[in-house]
Amino acid sequence: MSNVTYKYIKQNSEIQTYIKNADAALNSIGYTEHSNAHVERSAHTAYFILSELGYSERDCELAEIAGYMHDIGNVVNRVNHAHSGAIMAFQLLHEMNMPAEEICTIVSAIGNHDEHTAYPVNHIAAAVIIGDKSDVRRSRVRNPDGLENDVHDRVNYACEQSKVYFSDDKSSLILDLTIDTRISSVMEYFEIFMDRMNLCRKAAEVLGVRFGLVINNQELL
Repeated sequence: MSNVTYKYIKQNSEIQTYIKNADAALNSIGYTEHSNAHVERSAHTAYFILSELGYSERDCELAEIAGYMHDIGNVVNRVNHAHSGAIMAFQLLHEMNMPAEEICTIVSAIGNHDEHTAYPVNHIAAAVIIGDKSDVRRSRVRNPDGLENDVHDRVNYACEQSKVYFSDDKSSLILDLTIDTRISSVMEYFEIFMDRMNLCRKAAEVLGVRFGLVINNQELL
């Protein structure tokens, strides 16, 4: 068992520096927030999913670590950030003497989280995908004054509440959103997030469950 824990990763000053500067780089090109708030939420959701499905505590923690580190590649460039982030994570975790098998699992999850190149190659990657893509919230928008010109910001800003939970029988994993349709329509949400929702559906299948989407109390998927 590795002594590289989620707590240790969160307290690591190098990783904190990469997260901070990756978010600053995205801010400079007008992207939504990708700071500690986003990576912690992604990590916690990934942990929750695997925990609820009965995976081992260590697998849950590996998903949590991958979720926390998944966006560090943005410090290099937004393009192919999943791949550069996986390579960075390999170097960091190798220097911490994490076992190779665990490193493989984490870098696979990080390298497969971006919807343009991703595939849920294992249960940990699947949990990280859903943890990342389900983080839709108003507080991720940096410039509310520019909503009219940025549909991504508009969709996030319209989201008043987002929840991820399982159906009572654990057969479905549900992303439940409350959206202010005066800011953004449900159709606009689909236009922007369809690729991400399809990826979440594939990820849920790897976990043996159905992915459901509920917006304003209406089941859409």
